[in-house]
Amino acid sequence: MKRSDALRRRPARIQPKPRFLVVCEGTVTEPCYFQDVRHIERSLIELQIEPGGTPKTVVKRAVSLKNQANRDAIKQKDDNLKYDEVWCVFDIDEHPLVPEAKQQARANDIKLAISNPCFELWALLHFQDQSAHIDRAKVQHLCKSHMPGYEKRLSYEILRPKYPEAHQRAEGLEKWHVSRGTVGSNPSTMVHRLVERIMKARQTPY
Repeated sequence: MKRSDALRRRPARIQPKPRFLVVCEGTVTEPCYFQDVRHIERSLIELQIEPGGTPKTVVKRAVSLKNQANRDAIKQKDDNLKYDEVWCVFDIDEHPLVPEAKQQARANDIKLAISNPCFELWALLHFQDQSAHIDRAKVQHLCKSHMPGYEKRLSYEILRPKYPEAHQRAEGLEKWHVSRGTVGSNPSTMVHRLVERIMKARQTPY
């Protein structure tokens, strides 16, 4: 159920923007990418981006920020202070406690955008298909070949025109893994789900 159907908002003359919280594992690549998203879509959505750490600490921080927003909403009697959606963005790599992080996210209604092996796979899918197993170094090398000057920063502005192709490839990978019973295996990414939610939210007020 959409938040507008479930909660009573404080009367306002201006329709509030959809409010998303995105907590990222990385401190450079992912935050910079979503900061670009926020800049380009700034008039249509409120996007708060926070660093996290390991998958477990990313989810823990997301839970903390979500709960704080809920408390602020109660204290100030303003449901607009709550987040419409909360997302955690992290890689599989060899992190410990990933199952625990997933469980904590489910228990707190937090959505996950997980990539395997790394976030840059989402960028790579803007340019090519990738169904074979691939390591982080190879993904980053291919990103450099497609985006001259790329180091750690991914430009949303450059990638945006190729979004439909990337979404189709990511969705295709997801369906392929589902059919094989290998959901989340290398290569895979769920970042397209988050970007799709942002794209839809900017078009349809909650």
